[in-house]
Amino acid sequence: MGLYQRNMQTFEEMPILKNDKYMDGCAHCHSFLNNHADKISIAIRKSGYGEYQNSQLIVDGDRVYKIGNVLGFTSWHLSGRLLACSFNQPRLILHTTRNEMRDIVDLKSSIGYFFIGSKEMKTIPQLSGKDQLENYPTWSPDGRYLYFTSAKMLWTDLNTIPPENYDKVKYSLYRISYDIEKDQWGETEPVLLSENTELSLNQPRISPNGRWLTFSMCDYSCWPSYHPESDLYIVDLIRAQETGRYEYRKMEINSDQCESWHTWSSNSRWIVFSSKKGNPLFNRSYIAYVNENGKLSKAFVLPQKDPTFYDTYLKTYTIPELVTEPVKATGEKLARVIRNQDADY
Repeated sequence: MGLYQRNMQTFEEMPILKNDKYMDGCAHCHSFLNNHADKISIAIRKSGYGEYQNSQLIVDGDRVYKIGNVLGFTSWHLSGRLLACSFNQPRLILHTTRNEMRDIVDLKSSIGYFFIGSKEMKTIPQLSGKDQLENYPTWSPDGRYLYFTSAKMLWTDLNTIPPENYDKVKYSLYRISYDIEKDQWGETEPVLLSENTELSLNQPRISPNGRWLTFSMCDYSCWPSYHPESDLYIVDLIRAQETGRYEYRKMEINSDQCESWHTWSSNSRWIVFSSKKGNPLFNRSYIAYVNENGKLSKAFVLPQKDPTFYDTYLKTYTIPELVTEPVKATGEKLARVIRNQDADY
């Protein structure tokens, strides 16, 4: 497993961080600030490195350090001063009677935040209920609202896998206001409720121009990439502000296989997402153009120099991000911070 970067003007691809540098650990969930590569958050899960075997790797300009908490999904505030994050306990489930054998259940989750440089995790009381599952925090481009998903926890036993009624958990979308100068949170307000959509909403993302809200929905769960029925949807936030209703529609880029893990370009005119169209086993990265009315062109797979590349490539692409410049921090520097107990470079 590794994090890689690809030059979209050429076929040049290079690793940012490969897990053979730290005992084949996980380097999966990552986020960038405003489509730039000078501020990055990377979740690291590994064994063999003492207290900080699970940690969050932070790239802040020329400085790279880690904090002793493994976070799930993170989102940078517009200011670059703080990071919203989810705390998750995901567990793998293996099915025997369906085409997609894998499934994920999030046993327990909440959302918090921390100011860059402080290393002090803060909780958000409104998003820390013991009977709720909160996930996928994402900031509005103006930094005034944090959007997130939430579902009722349907079990009390965290030791039985799968837990009771795990396949009935459906996530809704909410938002909460925030004043960074006062470090003060407002009240939560619903955006789209699962009792209305009858599906589980995941992975909300907002275009940098603040116009479009996009997300995936599947039958249940917080992990759509293992659900063939998962599709991508879009909401016009300007129209929602005018009418008071969040009217969503299915994007034109969906297929009969799973679509998930999407993100926007810096100019809000392109979207990249993961799809299993053509092969239900492997996610591939697809790209589509978005016009001024939110209509999407036909999606195309990330081009490779060899047109038959994907026919034999047995690895999966996931969590694609569009950034405007290459990551400057070297893989060796990142791995050195991971391996050392109190590394800060």
